[in-house]
Amino acid sequence: MKAIHLQAVGPDVSLELLDELAAGLARTFQVSCHVRDTPLDAAFAFDPIRRQHYSTAILQQLIPLAGEETRLLGVTGLDLFVPVLTFVFGEAQLAGPCAVVSLHRLREEFYGLPARAEVLALRLLKESLHELGHTFGLRHCRDWSCVMASTHAVERLDVKNAAFCPACRKGITG
Repeated sequence: MKAIHLQAVGPDVSLELLDELAAGLARTFQVSCHVRDTPLDAAFAFDPIRRQHYSTAILQQLIPLAGEETRLLGVTGLDLFVPVLTFVFGEAQLAGPCAVVSLHRLREEFYGLPARAEVLALRLLKESLHELGHTFGLRHCRDWSCVMASTHAVERLDVKNAAFCPACRKGITG
């Protein structure tokens, strides 16, 4: 991988937050990270019954936008789902070039709490590292502190490190 590109998906994704995420991803993966300036419209992925957006459909739209030797990470403020789960924080192509993460349930406001920018930024970084890890072929890790540990609740996300355990790190660096 030579670069990571960040793609806003839908409205309500601030450039400041994407810039901060780009810096964190560049530090972790030691590659350049660029923010694309034109958001992808995700209206096609909306399910009116669930009132959520289908993350797999969004991934399918991201695939043709990914370049060679580039990972493309979609970042959205929309609530995401896959049919078998109530919601997902994100989804990725296993050993593929694309992933998508949602800010919706990472925000403190979703839980009735005051906004905390630093909490949101750290949660976004952890979830982004996790989904990008899947693009390298990594599966869920048994080490609860590894960023690749499975996360189905924001509280579990909060206790993970924003880093790969040694075994997972080896899966990325070869």
